[in-house]
Amino acid sequence: MKRNLMKFGCAAVLLVGSTSIAMAQDTTSTTKKEVVVNSDGSYTVIEYPVGKEVMVNLLPGSTLAGGKGMARIIRAADGTKVYVDVSGVPATTTNYYAYAVDPAGVATALGPVTFKDGVATSEFTTPLNQFMVVLSPTEGLTAIDPTTAVFQSELPTGYTVVPRRTGEVKAVTITRTTTETTPAAYDVPLLNVSSFGDKEKEVKLKFSDGLAAKAWINRQKGVSKIKLKFDDLDKAPINTRFTLWASSPDGKYTKLGQVINTGKRDNAEIMSETALADFGLFLTVEDSDVMVPTGRNYSTFTVTVP
Repeated sequence: MKRNLMKFGCAAVLLVGSTSIAMAQDTTSTTKKEVVVNSDGSYTVIEYPVGKEVMVNLLPGSTLAGGKGMARIIRAADGTKVYVDVSGVPATTTNYYAYAVDPAGVATALGPVTFKDGVATSEFTTPLNQFMVVLSPTEGLTAIDPTTAVFQSELPTGYTVVPRRTGEVKAVTITRTTTETTPAAYDVPLLNVSSFGDKEKEVKLKFSDGLAAKAWINRQKGVSKIKLKFDDLDKAPINTRFTLWASSPDGKYTKLGQVINTGKRDNAEIMSETALADFGLFLTVEDSDVMVPTGRNYSTFTVTVP
């Protein structure tokens, strides 16, 4: 688990370029007014309970008549296991790619599904707890649509879809290996910090798993002080690292701090400072301690309008 995780405009409350899932245009509301699902069943994101095995049918697309698939999903405190079993595809097929699509429509690559004689079994791990499973012959997708999906999870009996969210999280496709000297590229607009004057300015973001964060920036005497507060940290998977970065005008990244969800607290803070006169601010989801950003899922902060 590959420039997601959970442009700064000075007039937007939250501008995180989202990737939307475009599987159907016809939508209907369920009994929960905040939940919108596609009438053709193409939106099947659910929240997987901890410690319970969930069997999910993988329905073949129109180009795969006769194809069969099943996903066995087990969520634990330290992550979610996804076991995929697919058959009935053309014998010439070599690889599909499995994705977990979250409520914001962001497709996180799980890994390749390798076939032999039209049959494949694969095992993956993801930190996500709310998603649907999609298989595609295309590698490196950040969103799924009817032209790229060949198998998609069906809504399991006894479960309801989680609310669809938009405008929250960006996903990046890293096209080269990230190292200590060559970090991935992220779309992080500048905050125009010089326009803040000597007043503390609030910026905010929201990840698709429900984690919210606010930051306050105060630039005085040549130093920008940043204070970040998290709410509902317990909504994130255990051991998830949320790492805060400053992005300079020339595209260089400075690590400002990180918070690890230990499962024992709801709130957390990062306090840091930088000499940069202007910068962008973003948060990545990392699997380990890093000195350059590597997380595929990330979210940017934008200035709060008074």
